[in-house]
Amino acid sequence: MLLYITLGLLVHFVFFASIFDIYFTSPLVHGMTPQFTPLPPPAKRLMLFVADGLRADKLYELDEDGNSRAPFVRNIIMNEGTWGISHTRVPTESRPGHVAMIAGFYEDVSAVAKGWKENPVEFDSLLNETRYTWSWGSPDILAMFAKGDLRSHIFTESYDASSEDFGAHDVTKLDTWVFDHVKEFFHAARNNQSLFSKVNEDKIVFFLHLLGIDTNGHAHRPSSREYSDNIKLVDKELKEIESTVKDFYGNDGKTAFIFTADHGMTDWGSHGAGHPLETCSPFIAWGAGIRLPQKVSAQKFDDSYLQEWKLENWKRQDINQADVAPLMAALIGVPFPLNSVGIIPVDMLNTSDLFKAESMFTNAVQILEQFKVKMTQKKEATLSFLFTPFKSLSDTKQANILRKARYYIKQKKYDEAVSLCRQLIHLALRGLAYYHTYDRFFLAFNVVLGFVGWTSYASLLIIKSHCNLMRGVSTEAKNPSRLLPCAFGAVGVSVTFFLLIQACPWTYYIYCLLPLPIWYAVLREIPVIQGFVTLLSTFPPRRFLGYLLLFILGVEVLVLSFFYRYMLTAGLVALAAWPFITALWTRAKSISLSWIFFCLLLAVFPLMPVVGRQPDIFLVVGAGLLVLLLSLFVVTSVIKRKDSFINEELVLHLLQMLSIVFSMCVVYSTHNSLLKKQGLPLLNQIVSWTILASSFVMPLLSPPVLFDRLFSILVSSMSTYLLLSTGYEALFPLVLSCLMFVWIHMEQETLQHSVVSCKQKVSTIQFACNTDAAQCRDLCLDDIRRAFFLVFFLVTAFFGTGNIASVNSFDPSSVYCFLTVFSPFKMGALIMWKILIPFVLVMCAFEAVQVTTQLSSKRALKKRGPGKIKLGRKHQITL
Repeated sequence: MLLYITLGLLVHFVFFASIFDIYFTSPLVHGMTPQFTPLPPPAKRLMLFVADGLRADKLYELDEDGNSRAPFVRNIIMNEGTWGISHTRVPTESRPGHVAMIAGFYEDVSAVAKGWKENPVEFDSLLNETRYTWSWGSPDILAMFAKGDLRSHIFTESYDASSEDFGAHDVTKLDTWVFDHVKEFFHAARNNQSLFSKVNEDKIVFFLHLLGIDTNGHAHRPSSREYSDNIKLVDKELKEIESTVKDFYGNDGKTAFIFTADHGMTDWGSHGAGHPLETCSPFIAWGAGIRLPQKVSAQKFDDSYLQEWKLENWKRQDINQADVAPLMAALIGVPFPLNSVGIIPVDMLNTSDLFKAESMFTNAVQILEQFKVKMTQKKEATLSFLFTPFKSLSDTKQANILRKARYYIKQKKYDEAVSLCRQLIHLALRGLAYYHTYDRFFLAFNVVLGFVGWTSYASLLIIKSHCNLMRGVSTEAKNPSRLLPCAFGAVGVSVTFFLLIQACPWTYYIYCLLPLPIWYAVLREIPVIQGFVTLLSTFPPRRFLGYLLLFILGVEVLVLSFFYRYMLTAGLVALAAWPFITALWTRAKSISLSWIFFCLLLAVFPLMPVVGRQPDIFLVVGAGLLVLLLSLFVVTSVIKRKDSFINEELVLHLLQMLSIVFSMCVVYSTHNSLLKKQGLPLLNQIVSWTILASSFVMPLLSPPVLFDRLFSILVSSMSTYLLLSTGYEALFPLVLSCLMFVWIHMEQETLQHSVVSCKQKVSTIQFACNTDAAQCRDLCLDDIRRAFFLVFFLVTAFFGTGNIASVNSFDPSSVYCFLTVFSPFKMGALIMWKILIPFVLVMCAFEAVQVTTQLSSKRALKKRGPGKIKLGRKHQITL
């Protein structure tokens, strides 16, 4: 049995890893030639301000008094520069947002998990191409652009990582630290000749990363006074920095300014997903090379932002986040980042039409270079007769478009040249996507083939171990032909040779060869398949079709629940009707009523908001009180059941109840401390981590009696879950567990319809390491229903409160009892454990169901005598 478990874990690990090879691979290619506009740039230097986590609406809108939160920025929009919305992509996190702005490409999703301070892949950025770059801000962001600086031209100055504390009294100090150091820098440059000469060179960038707004948003929500005050502070400091820079350079008019954000933030203080509040970030540009404001009478956009912000008369120019990189490169005259896929917004430029056309031509050539390298790499790695080129952009078409665009520029038909170059860029980007996903279907087909094979093999093992289908099968059928391993061996050699001559990565060998041994194992079980098909053929067709339709309907509900959470509510309401269509209602009315009550109660949770709920500590404390009340009943039963008042079991229950009390106190105390901006108390932090550690140990000390062990797991899990909760979700595991306890009793009641002769009391059943095969029964249709219930409850555990949004959308408020200083991996691990706790409760309950219904999940494969498989009360086959 251990062999099968190990094999299953290995296979599923391969399936999981294949997701990253198929869908989350790096889009980068290497080997291109740097491209830059061959004309004098409009600016010598550029100042890039990135307000981390700044929402576009919070910057642009007027407050309740009709005043702007950012009067300096609004003055820029109306009198000095251009503005719009920078549309970001998922994941809306700091790292990919900055990579898109400064390097010009959208980093693959997996890179977020590979490192915040190190680059998972090497890439070119705008900062690499500058003569000098000075940057100030968070160490998480600055370090990844300074890595590999061979010319020692990127200078970084950052505060300590411990300063990024969501519970700090005043997190605006993160931004004031940056502005103060920039002012000190320019003051020092006046008295330092070496530094003075460097900052007066051309092609230089000053990068200011402002983390205060993002931190305030996480800690206090974007609707808070702290968030608004931070915006006002940044606006005030922007004005001072602009004045300082202009004074330093004597108002030479050669400085370009860009103010933007890496991502937005939801109303509840999270980001990472694709909500418009997260993907819409502000973009304001002014200074050298930037077009002055344009007054318009009407503008057409799909949203109503212009009217809400009272900016409908000033032309709004939206861009994609990756477009910022080529715009900055063109402004200061440095080569476009090699991997950039951004399109320069030439309408924002206040330059000659020739410069715009040449910049767009350079942009087209730079992206076309990536397309050519990508195509060459894929062509060299694919057999010539199997290679299918991107037909929309052939070599001839490339040459014709470039030649025609150059002709238009010579003829001073600049608008036509820009339009033609933009067309070439779009074709090249489509081609890049085509070659980037070239092997996706091939790999996905092999993975699906392996997954279907493994599912089939696992199903056959279950049928084989719990049903004797080999009786009556001929010896020839039991011993498969020797040609079978030879055939699979030949196929394996052919596949290996095919991959070898194409120089495929080693992971391709695993995905393509893994299905072979799996399907070989499946075909070796043909006698079992034949016996199972024979068994099904004896089943009444009308009843068979009815069960098949019911199965398909159940699967559809599960699939739809991934897109529409309210389908879980519909499913739970349907499950509540289960006792009425069986004899359970008449035989066990009290248990049936409990089942209906908890099904309907659990059905409320999918109707609640996924995220966006306001913190409600009283609900968390209330959930803890309910657990304590439930624990008192259990302790009372323990006292009545035991001869001695003080015993090990009772002490364990009391300790677990004490941990619940501590959890409630820590949650309430931490919440009040953070509201008062006093930070996370050290004692609370110690208690929280202690409770987390003890929650893994306590259940192991409980008695092996089924009910006692399950209840111990529930209380230990709830003590941790309370610490990770901020609102109504604290009630979810409790309601789910109550339903699981009722499910165990319901399934035991169904035993009266099976061949099991006796039924034990739940209070006396124990988890056994080894189950006697003689006491185990054969499979029946109820087991299929139980398997469906398991999957349905697992999906409910996953989406019941929308906890998955805590992974996609970074919201650190759930972990404030453990830490408040920014630490993505610790915070991510805690949030993942919060998500897994309902899974653990469901799986433990299912194992209890297996034990109570006398169908051991630990049963080893062994030769058995004749047995029966029940297909219904009136329909059973003796084999």
